[in-house]
Amino acid sequence: MYLGRILAVGSTKNGKFVSYRVSSRSFPNRRAVSFENRVSIVPTEGNEKDVFKNPYIAYNCIRIVEDTAVVSNGAHTDVIADKIASGMGLRDSIALSLLSMDYEKDDYNTPRIAGAVSPKEGSYIGIVTHDGLRVEKLEDGKSFYISTYEQTKPAPVEFDAGDAANAAQFIMDGGKFAEFTHPVTAAAAFGCPEWDISSI
Repeated sequence: MYLGRILAVGSTKNGKFVSYRVSSRSFPNRRAVSFENRVSIVPTEGNEKDVFKNPYIAYNCIRIVEDTAVVSNGAHTDVIADKIASGMGLRDSIALSLLSMDYEKDDYNTPRIAGAVSPKEGSYIGIVTHDGLRVEKLEDGKSFYISTYEQTKPAPVEFDAGDAANAAQFIMDGGKFAEFTHPVTAAAAFGCPEWDISSI
């Protein structure tokens, strides 16, 4: 089954996490690059001009803001992170950012999806589509995922990871995620409030 972009957030027995996977049929020539407090999705070498074909394919997919991790499938990662940095709560930061940026105006009306995890506020997932906006607080101690296609509501999932590298690999091809086609690259942050970042 093809789900497009996928993110998962929540808790494993080893700690809290956010994770993200690019699955793509149209633009598979991308990779995730880790930096100190963020992970960026960028075209692979030789495919840099793809950003002129589709402006939505390069962005920060994970940002760490103090003790909070933000994850999304687009430029709204930075907008949400900036709202949180200014003191706004997770729910309102996600809701306001998704509402203002809206779904992607591409050939598929691709939804924007987002998640955030903090030690004080817990875990949230949000999505904006061409016909609605949804932001949910997630049950503590569990893991959930959402995608741009098919699974457009948060769904519980067994997530087995003990660190950021495990979490990135798991959303790429582990457990339930092995059922989903066209994996390209993945990233994760693990260990709230001291976040570790990894990408594959």
